[in-house]
Amino acid sequence: MFIDQVKVYTKGGDGGNGMVAFRREKYVPKGGPAGGDGGHGADVIFEVDEGLRTLMDFRYQRHFKAPRGEHGMSKNQHGRNAEDMVVKVPPGTVVKDDDTGETIADLVQHGQRAVITKGGRGGRGNSRFATPANPAPELSEKGEPGQERYIVMELKLLADVGLVGFPSVGKSTLLSVVSAAKPKIASYHFTTIVPNLGMVETGDGRSFVMADLPGLIEGAHEGVGLGHQFLRHIERTRVIVHVIDMSGMEGRDPYEDYLTINEELKQYNLRLTERPQIIVANKMDMPDSAENLEIFKEKMQEDYPVFPISAVTRQGLSELLYAVADKVETTAEFPIHEEEETGIHRVLYKHEEEEREFEITRDPDGTFVVGGAKIERLFKMTDFSREDSARRFARQLRSYGVDDALRERGAKNGDTIRLIKYEFEFVD
Repeated sequence: MFIDQVKVYTKGGDGGNGMVAFRREKYVPKGGPAGGDGGHGADVIFEVDEGLRTLMDFRYQRHFKAPRGEHGMSKNQHGRNAEDMVVKVPPGTVVKDDDTGETIADLVQHGQRAVITKGGRGGRGNSRFATPANPAPELSEKGEPGQERYIVMELKLLADVGLVGFPSVGKSTLLSVVSAAKPKIASYHFTTIVPNLGMVETGDGRSFVMADLPGLIEGAHEGVGLGHQFLRHIERTRVIVHVIDMSGMEGRDPYEDYLTINEELKQYNLRLTERPQIIVANKMDMPDSAENLEIFKEKMQEDYPVFPISAVTRQGLSELLYAVADKVETTAEFPIHEEEETGIHRVLYKHEEEEREFEITRDPDGTFVVGGAKIERLFKMTDFSREDSARRFARQLRSYGVDDALRERGAKNGDTIRLIKYEFEFVD
């Protein structure tokens, strides 16, 4: 089975915890703090491996959780940073954030890498908190939690040439005779339910990758038939080879077929109409094909080259392959991301979205709920088993303005405040 879209969960490794420790050496009075920092958590990194062709592996493993950093140690020893988790993906993989729909990475070249979720930094040990006013702090941080997100991976085939056309026009047969690919071939519609790739070599030593894409039908861009599922694969192809059944055996008009498929490509993505097309008049060994071809050429308005062939008898194949190879060589790769074609050149400065420090809501039972990424991260990095750490957390909340905001919302002495799953008592 061909898997071309899959949803997976990824989580960067948590940072290691910082340590509270003190030097205890002979003849060294008042040794001072000596707690080391925790190591950084591992990133989840996707790397392109050209040996992979599908996302099948992600059907069985849908959770990728990177290892956490090592905890800090005494004698100011830093915990070891975790080794990054490298996940191999096939070329042509587009990675998107499931919640926002934002494209995180477009992985094309062999060896190309992208960080999908970042690991957390290590917590600081008590050596970091020493000051003249407090030379021996019993204070350390826990490791920062790693980033986590659900992502959607889409595979867009990296073929130079895409075969398009109605079902049963002979695309699979053509691919099977010009390459070593072995697609399933039968006389019923939608025999091909997965895209097939084949390496085609011409007589003069040139080569290109050809993809036989499942049959399109009218309404494919709206999800009818199999078309919509695989139209995305045509986006990356440089040359479109449009296969048409000239015999008219199935009672369809070849020119109407041609117009219908082109309309589907246009409706799906206007950029597809920019790609050069080569028309293949297939099944020329059938009785009415020559007559139908003449009518087709008269009706055709575009200046696309038309090659009469018979995939079964192999008639006209070498001329077709030379023409396709010429087109591939002269056609530049199309950028996959659509760019605004305006006369204005803009520079886009991207930065991390500014995090809201906190937000306060109220539950039906009267409990005040404090939330926000920054506050929650601070809470998770605080070691509440030590009084100094708890006091520091309270001071930081006050400096963020949480206390004042709670008072404005009507919080009084003794009211319950909830942060994540934990509850506190408000002390005014």
